[in-house]
Amino acid sequence: MVFGKKDHLVGLDIGSASLKVCEIAGTKKGRVLKKFGISPLPYGTIKEGNIVDHENIVKAIRELFKNSGIKEKNVALSIGGYSVIVKKINVQTMPDDQLLETIYFEAEQYIPFDINDVNIDFQILGESEVNPNQMSVLLVAAKKDIIAEYMDVVQRAGLIPVIIDVDAFALQNTYEINYDIESENVALIDIGASKTSLNIMKGNVSVFNRDVSLGCHQINERIISIKNCSYEESETLKLDEDAGLSMDERQDVISSIVSDWCIEIRRAIDFFYSTYPDDHIGKIVLSGGGANISDFRNLLAEETSAEVEIIDPFKKIDKGQFDSNYLQQIGPQASICTGLAIRRVDDK
Repeated sequence: MVFGKKDHLVGLDIGSASLKVCEIAGTKKGRVLKKFGISPLPYGTIKEGNIVDHENIVKAIRELFKNSGIKEKNVALSIGGYSVIVKKINVQTMPDDQLLETIYFEAEQYIPFDINDVNIDFQILGESEVNPNQMSVLLVAAKKDIIAEYMDVVQRAGLIPVIIDVDAFALQNTYEINYDIESENVALIDIGASKTSLNIMKGNVSVFNRDVSLGCHQINERIISIKNCSYEESETLKLDEDAGLSMDERQDVISSIVSDWCIEIRRAIDFFYSTYPDDHIGKIVLSGGGANISDFRNLLAEETSAEVEIIDPFKKIDKGQFDSNYLQQIGPQASICTGLAIRRVDDK
């Protein structure tokens, strides 16, 4: 979904726990990381993808751009969750212009929203694997009111929203520029604060997407229920071993939460296998704050019989003046905004 003209863009990831911003320059020698910044958001600023505190978001975006030294105004941002539907469908083979005319009729069969309440986009993937007279199309529908919310806060912050992407596809962009694409199926899983996105790729084609409402906020909520404390206090208890939560208590909380994550992810993967019974997911690549939890990575590898690793969004990007240890630490959380920062206006 393109709303502007200028080629160079800054990636802005508006998450429910933090804002991330990234500026990458293309040079003759390759991509160079020019600017990067992250700032936390107060709990409850964004809930289930909906912006609750518009004023706070606008202020936070302005401050992050200022503190990061970013002067560029054109940005790419992304949305996800239940406000976005991504579906691979098969339709009768037809020219692009004819598909454009009929796509809304096709979309109505798959979208659980009023067709008038969504923006539709699509990409033709090629000939259908099951019917040579059909072609596979990746259909994307995003609720107009959510798009309008995000555009509003970005514009009020003095920026120009040029592209609105989907979280899962931004993550895929990051993976594709940093890793060699293999023939095996790869699952990209982003564990955020309140949402987990799953994107399964066959080669460089996305074949299965699912977002579920689980994430790192669940750990805080469990601590709050145990200690009867505020969210801010729960964050301290979660991160500081001397703050009043015993090692056993912390381990019990984390173990129970990541077990729930693995169950939901396994259900999604089993659904993928029911559609592609001859396929196997050989590798899972994790991003988001949850990727840093070792218990989660180990349990997920055991549950899925797949190799599990943490994404490095700067693996093939010149890190410029940035400290490599800092980028390695922050990398999982930076993955979506990195994928946005490499977007250009004429991308499809």
